[in-house]
Amino acid sequence: MENKSFKTSPRPESGITLTHHRITVLLVDDQAMIGEAVRRMLVTEEDIDFYYCRDAGKAIKMANEISPTVILQDLVMPEIDGLTLVRYFRANEGTRDVPLIVLSSKEEPRTKAEAFALGANDYMVKLPDRLEVIARIRYHSKGYINLLERNEAYNALLESQKKLEVRNQFIRDTFGRYLSDDIVDSILESPEGMKLGGEKRRITIMMTDLRGFTAISERLPPENVVSIINNYLEVMTEIILKYQGTIDEFIGDSILVIFGAPILREDDAIRAVACAVEMQMRMDEVNQRNREAKFPDVSQGIGINTGGLVVGNIGSEKRSKYGVVGRNVNLAARIESFTVGGQILISESTLKDCGQIVRIDDQMEVMPKGFKDPVKIYEIGGIAGDYDLFLPEKQEIKLLDLRQPLPILFMKLTEKYANKNVFQGTVFRLGNEAAEIRTDEPIKRLTNLKISLFDDEGYEITTELYAKVTRNLSDSPPVSRICFTSVPPEARAFFKYRYNF
Repeated sequence: MENKSFKTSPRPESGITLTHHRITVLLVDDQAMIGEAVRRMLVTEEDIDFYYCRDAGKAIKMANEISPTVILQDLVMPEIDGLTLVRYFRANEGTRDVPLIVLSSKEEPRTKAEAFALGANDYMVKLPDRLEVIARIRYHSKGYINLLERNEAYNALLESQKKLEVRNQFIRDTFGRYLSDDIVDSILESPEGMKLGGEKRRITIMMTDLRGFTAISERLPPENVVSIINNYLEVMTEIILKYQGTIDEFIGDSILVIFGAPILREDDAIRAVACAVEMQMRMDEVNQRNREAKFPDVSQGIGINTGGLVVGNIGSEKRSKYGVVGRNVNLAARIESFTVGGQILISESTLKDCGQIVRIDDQMEVMPKGFKDPVKIYEIGGIAGDYDLFLPEKQEIKLLDLRQPLPILFMKLTEKYANKNVFQGTVFRLGNEAAEIRTDEPIKRLTNLKISLFDDEGYEITTELYAKVTRNLSDSPPVSRICFTSVPPEARAFFKYRYNF
């Protein structure tokens, strides 16, 4: 028997080392004359290694030792029925996928059919012409070698990823708990930096979120969802660091940012608001990138609050993070939840710390979940002073009066979960991003809605239209202005077809 040889070389694009498999033929036939004849056919082929086994009972063992790329097997042998041997080869893990060519002394359609049903790949009447034998061996071996190399590349990639994960885990364990250069510097510069514990100080907290992104993500492949989030985070992170904010955490499509820790500055609230304005201004850039990648546009809501919080190393000796704790973090999150896309809402305490340099576009009193007393919040349109950043002035929303109102069914959302109660209403004025609706009962301002929309003949357009009540226009009958936070493609197509929006 010849010794099988392999060559290995790295893939230039990946650095993964792969095996270059040679064509390896195993012939199983009890007639030595057939074995010699096939050997002579292949002896001049430098890229083919030939192995011969007369004993069918030892064929499986030899195949496991030499790893053939193709098996030639007689159907008539004294020790074992040929079709049974086909079963054995297909039941054996090492030969389950190896191309198998059965040899027979004559053409027998029924025998052929049985062999193919059991997993044979080809059938030849022996002894065939040399050129035909070599052609069939090369054909079947090529496909199998390609499969081997793909599997090997995949396994090598998995191994590489495991090694990368181990390395990345080390980095995360060492520095990954801290998402800001300021935090890492404060730890490395002080021997006390790694100790658990914290201090109470006045801090400004910013919460951001892509409005309606949950509904968008349900319609897209996972890789597109991740690309949109990464695109958004890349732009926003650059701005946050520019304004010396500390990124405490990425929470899916949300960002929790601290202004005032680990380094406390006098203008923390002002920088937070200026940062928020620039973040909203740069959303055009984010969406331009999305359009170039054929992704949908997204919009951002931002909530800001200032107050006393405990800040420091939180956790255990095995796992800790630099973060903030306290009700004012919760209030920042609640304020953000009241936003629609493009809005910045701040608390009264943040407004006081900023002074007279912010442009207030609107103000309202809300009752956040978990708080006993109403809270005043303010919609900010810009900031003067050293930053001089302003969003476009709010324009009166233009809505089309519908001759035939559109029926709707809707549920109220609490913490992104739908209340089971279903209410009826109609859309009687409509725009591309907003509408006015009449409902059976009044809806509180800033309530989130999940809407099923029907056309004027009662046919369902969508059940996945999301909106927020931005204004109560009348109590009797109840009329509300809503702003769409997520418009599915089928609704967008209906608006364009019916109303040319």
